[in-house]
Amino acid sequence: MRRLTIIYCILLALSCTSKKEEIINTIALENSLLSLSVAADSLNVPWDLQYDQENNYLIFSEIRGEIKKLDLNSGKVSLIKKLPNVFQQRTTGLLGMALYQARESDQYLFLSYTSKVNDQIFSNLYRYIYKDGELSLPKLLLQIPGNTGHNGSRIMVGKDQKVYWSTGDAAIDSNAQDVKRLNGKILRLNLDGSVPKDNPMANSYVYAWGFRNMQGLTQGDNGMIYTSEHGDAVEDEINFIMPLHNYGWPLVEGKNAPKNAADSSKAKSFTTPIQSWTPVIAPAGIAYYGSMKIPEWRNSLILTTLKSQSLRILKLSEDGKAVIDEYTLFKDQLGRLRSVITLPNGDIYFCSSNRDWNPQKGFPKPTDDRIYKLSVSDQNVGQVVRPNKTEATSTQEVSGKMLYESYCASCHKADGKGIPNTFPSLEKSATVNGDIKALANILRNGLKDKTIAGVKYDALMPAFSFLKDEETTAIINYIRTHFNNQSSTITTKQLKQTN
Repeated sequence: MRRLTIIYCILLALSCTSKKEEIINTIALENSLLSLSVAADSLNVPWDLQYDQENNYLIFSEIRGEIKKLDLNSGKVSLIKKLPNVFQQRTTGLLGMALYQARESDQYLFLSYTSKVNDQIFSNLYRYIYKDGELSLPKLLLQIPGNTGHNGSRIMVGKDQKVYWSTGDAAIDSNAQDVKRLNGKILRLNLDGSVPKDNPMANSYVYAWGFRNMQGLTQGDNGMIYTSEHGDAVEDEINFIMPLHNYGWPLVEGKNAPKNAADSSKAKSFTTPIQSWTPVIAPAGIAYYGSMKIPEWRNSLILTTLKSQSLRILKLSEDGKAVIDEYTLFKDQLGRLRSVITLPNGDIYFCSSNRDWNPQKGFPKPTDDRIYKLSVSDQNVGQVVRPNKTEATSTQEVSGKMLYESYCASCHKADGKGIPNTFPSLEKSATVNGDIKALANILRNGLKDKTIAGVKYDALMPAFSFLKDEETTAIINYIRTHFNNQSSTITTKQLKQTN
């Protein structure tokens, strides 16, 4: 009896320190079954995930400045460190991380966050000594100009033991093409922050350039580097990164021709993406999957997306230089997805971003944000879902509602109410209900003035000049007859007269 009591107490103690993973559903692939489970919940905008293989921890950053660890053995989440001086507004804050664990040497956690001193914003690359889930001895490796958006900030330690830092253009287009500036670039550093002697440009951190706002960075088993990047109003991208290559922004977007005729002679010098999307999907974190644990996904990129609220599987060609198939999972089920990591055992972890500045309809849920786990299973639990093969979309003959949802709703929202102080409301809007020529000009050319009707907004509106006249007409007619607007509609002929 006493022995049974002791065993019972041990089991009870274990149940108090371990958290059983909540299985949501089963994913049926061609030959494999996967389970989707919740590894952690009630988080505050986790931005990056790293794996401590020595202790079996997930290390993750939260955008407001906290670094935490998830013990994968017990399911317990605990705080590692709260960083001082993190400037968090909209998309700024504690962003990318990279954990470096080498045998018989110091272990490092590299991290990027934005700070603000008076009116100046900076993106900072720091290195901490890392040991068993603890941090010490911070060292600032590099500081560059930042902004309230377009800070990029994914980090990776490559197979060559160099640090790669993807930087955004800091909302200044010209930064991306100026190789003397460090914004809009892939930067390459030694572990101590110095410039590697074998960098492609002597005495320069610049490895590749011509980027707008990269949100994902990963490396394949063969050493190939890939990034995901936010386009403006069109052409989100996946790029295969090569040294000294120019990826075009702002002179070219996606696989399109240069915007200006004067730049057409330079077209061959721009490297085109291996995948792009219009309408945009807001691609975020990516991870390379090389394990045979899920054979259907071997040699693929796993991509999280924000706007399309999905996990995407991008199957690569054997040489890794092309995307040959694309599959979508969990669209509109889990909300905005921010980061993803693949573990040596073949498991996949990814996190939601539903408590950030731009929550979508129906989110956040009470237990957001969450870290999810995808792993091989031998049984069906819950609803069985299958990946959908992603086909190219066309907006040639679609309704104004569909066009609005594709291009406008992520900012102005499905109900047209926008986001206070970030994106203006379209409801009973004087601009929407006013002069057609002025409204058409805003759609074609975007809006650089952040002050509207006396209210200053954080975000700029991109230009939608790529839309056909019929599509622009459909959007104008939709917003003028919805969101408590009751204005007259126009014909495409009338729109053309506003040019």
